[in-house]
Amino acid sequence: MLVQTWTDVIVNSLQGLWLGVVMFLPNLVGAIIVFIIGLVVAAGLSALVERIFDAIRLDSFLSKLGLGPYFERAGLRLRGARFLGQLVNWFLIIAFLLAASDILRLAALSGFLREVLFYIPNIVVAVLIMLAAVVLGNVTKRVVVASVLSARLHAAHFLGTLSWWAVVVFGLLAALVQLNIATAIIQSLITGFIAMLALAGGLAFGLGGKEYAAHLLEKLRENTERR
Repeated sequence: MLVQTWTDVIVNSLQGLWLGVVMFLPNLVGAIIVFIIGLVVAAGLSALVERIFDAIRLDSFLSKLGLGPYFERAGLRLRGARFLGQLVNWFLIIAFLLAASDILRLAALSGFLREVLFYIPNIVVAVLIMLAAVVLGNVTKRVVVASVLSARLHAAHFLGTLSWWAVVVFGLLAALVQLNIATAIIQSLITGFIAMLALAGGLAFGLGGKEYAAHLLEKLRENTERR
């Protein structure tokens, strides 16, 4: 009787295991098919996007903006079309992997992949911010150098480089905020930097320009009394 009970338990367990496998196999096959289709679609669309941006000469446009030397210094090659193509490729791969994960009912993996998908736009915006910061920094540097040289002042290149770094550093901080990296620390640094500039300007004006400030106040008082 005891042996029969054990036999029934083992048989029922094996039957339940077999039924679970049989019910899981269609989902597994469907998930594999969806993922393979996703790989094909991602490869095709990424190649199409790369060819489109190669046709409109995106890399040449970025080089004209003065971005090429910065990539060369880092040992990289400026390939904007390739970057956009790979971005589309990985976005679609993750999207189809998420669909396969939902088919298999892997809740934890699906949640992680959704967070990755939602984070990709932040990466795109951060890259655009840095590109805009570098371009704006180059323009600012040229304007500062030309203005200082036209005024026949010294240290034109130093001031131009300083202005370039100021713009790029602020762009880097904005990109890090967009990526949600140490947001509180960056905001504190920006606030402290602005406060430092305000304090330095106040001290400089108070110590070096107090006589001129007194002259302005006296002139203002005289004009007010005349009226």
